[in-house]
Amino acid sequence: MVTRSLLGLKPCTSLPSIGPLNRPPAPRNALSSPVTAVSGCRNNQFNWNLRFHCPKPAIPIRKQTTVRRDTVVRSEIAAAGLPDDAASSLSEFQLVSRIRGICFYFVTAVSAIFLFAVMVVVHPCVVLFDRHRRRAHHLVAKIWATMTIVPFYKFEFEGMDNLPPQDTPAVYVSNHQSFLDIYTLLTLGRSFKFISKRSIFLFPIIGWAMFLMGVIPLRRMDSRSQLDCLKRCIELVKKGASVFFFPEGTRSKDGKLGAFKKGAFSVASKTGAPVVPITLMGTGKIMPAGEECMVNSGSVKVVIHKPLDGKDANKLCNEARDSIARTLLLHGYGVHSNN
Repeated sequence: MVTRSLLGLKPCTSLPSIGPLNRPPAPRNALSSPVTAVSGCRNNQFNWNLRFHCPKPAIPIRKQTTVRRDTVVRSEIAAAGLPDDAASSLSEFQLVSRIRGICFYFVTAVSAIFLFAVMVVVHPCVVLFDRHRRRAHHLVAKIWATMTIVPFYKFEFEGMDNLPPQDTPAVYVSNHQSFLDIYTLLTLGRSFKFISKRSIFLFPIIGWAMFLMGVIPLRRMDSRSQLDCLKRCIELVKKGASVFFFPEGTRSKDGKLGAFKKGAFSVASKTGAPVVPITLMGTGKIMPAGEECMVNSGSVKVVIHKPLDGKDANKLCNEARDSIARTLLLHGYGVHSNN
């Protein structure tokens, strides 16, 4: 106190705050001052506070873009070249094809029940008087196939005059595109024996009808079964019946003609029966292989080529395949090499 009085100092009751000078607002991108000094006088004591301001770093932060699922789907459709309305129309088309497929199998099942009963009634007479050809059963099968496919697609035949007479045994061969090939070929009205997988005979009604018709069973991966099948075919041809082969062995996955196996042509060369090549077009588009639950709209064309005669199985195979391949190429279908 003496010192203060000697120096003429008085106690401070208030001291103005010291702060940053009044300046115009800094630009948006400018950094503010890092330190602000604040002072005050309380209870005759000086209090100095330093407030530190940490400027925010001006580092741009990239936000992760959130993509909605519907955007992804639409982008994929756009990349595929299909607009939204085209995709919706495609789904509607598939729905219609599935409905048609349900109706197709309903018609074929209902008609098969009644016609199978007719087969059972006439079967004793067929076995007694027409054991090998079984023409009455094939007539019933023709009616059944016609009733099934007429409501769903149109079909036409070309070259009917190339068919051998009814009583002439022959070896018929054709390309194989679809499950509908059998239905279409049955409408030809020829009494030929198909070769089918043994498992198909277990299907109710349809498999039983195949047994009554004399269809030849086959185990595909069993070489002994294949040999027995060829022997059975040779025996039937010698007794006046005709046989039918799909030389590709199975349905085409891509719609193109595959390589031919020589079993059918060996039967023809050993029996002297003519080979009748047949080209099927359109069945693979109506019911593609692997999509048996769908029946698309369309039409089918069947071309019967001139019969081939000869004793060389390899030559018969090449000539028959060439006839079918030329017709397919003429109508815009693909053909694989015969290797």
